[in-house]
Amino acid sequence: MTKIAKKIQMVDLKSQYEKIKTEVDAAIQNVLDNTAFINGPEVKAFQSELEQYLGVKHVIPCANGTDALQIAMMALGLKPGDEVITADFTYVATAEVIALLGLKPVLVDVVPGTFDIDVKAIEKAITPKTKAIVPVHLFGQCADMDAIMALAKKHDLFVIEDTAQAIGAKFKSTDGTTKKAGTIGTVGCTSFFPSKNLGCYGDGGAIFTNDDQLAAKIRKIANHGQSVQYVHDEIGVNSRLDSIQAAILRIKLRDLDNYAAARNKAASFYDKAFANHSKLTTPARAKFSDHVFHQYTLQLKNVDRNALREFLASKDIPAMIYYPIPLHLQKAYLDPRYKAGDFPVTEQLCESVVSLPMHTELDEETLNYITTNVLEFCK
Repeated sequence: MTKIAKKIQMVDLKSQYEKIKTEVDAAIQNVLDNTAFINGPEVKAFQSELEQYLGVKHVIPCANGTDALQIAMMALGLKPGDEVITADFTYVATAEVIALLGLKPVLVDVVPGTFDIDVKAIEKAITPKTKAIVPVHLFGQCADMDAIMALAKKHDLFVIEDTAQAIGAKFKSTDGTTKKAGTIGTVGCTSFFPSKNLGCYGDGGAIFTNDDQLAAKIRKIANHGQSVQYVHDEIGVNSRLDSIQAAILRIKLRDLDNYAAARNKAASFYDKAFANHSKLTTPARAKFSDHVFHQYTLQLKNVDRNALREFLASKDIPAMIYYPIPLHLQKAYLDPRYKAGDFPVTEQLCESVVSLPMHTELDEETLNYITTNVLEFCK
């Protein structure tokens, strides 16, 4: 198939920016004119607007998603040696923060279809030292939060939602209620890294909670442990969302649901193109969550993944592997408790997954070109 003129990106931030350029440029200029670069009115306005969008009492902006996880764990009073359960199939930041604080990462396998943490595996991993569960809402849909919250209640555990890839996704509870990802557990954390569904033009993050006392403690910790200047009640950090990034995020937040709709439209195109293919398994949709498609990830069967990526690259189509190595086999996280073969689903996924371009600017011509070439290689 003849190459198309438009350059294909995994995430096309430039085309997205061009659609909101006038608003973004004006918002940035306004911050420059007012010179309120830190904790200015744009940060406060974004905080309030995100609280309203999520339906949560407290949003505490911070410098990035990794800081959000760290501050949340610090605020919950977790101590060195405490065990924190999380998924083996995730980006390293989730486990990195646990280890950094001297806590003990306890890794568990995931569900093969949705890629989310396996609740049965969580239950088996709980010990008297377990203090928290960190479900990762991977690739854009929620983990099984009803089951996770029931486990947490039974064992008196904190739940720290890692919603860096699923902001805006809705969880549909068995009691008929619907809540946004990150607002169900004890605390939720997200990233505003540029490639995220709600991304700024630098680094940024936020923490969510409905607990007033916990929110106050999080705010202190994120601000050097102080609520009054030069009075330090907690050991804290310095983690802030700057005003320029907040101004950009305010504009993009207004379009977040439209962005999710565009991503779902692209995902539906992929689904239809690859339906019932013997070598390609499309992402499963959880019955309890909608999907905002941070990534569109295929599982390959009897396909040379490296050769596929090389073939697609020759056609100017990018494709990525999220993630090539399980956490339990990463050098930094080697642990005598774990060995190769202990997490069969994660290990199989790391060997077979490939992610195709997924963003808000994918048009039908581009999607047709991508799917045609994938099918040509996988015939």
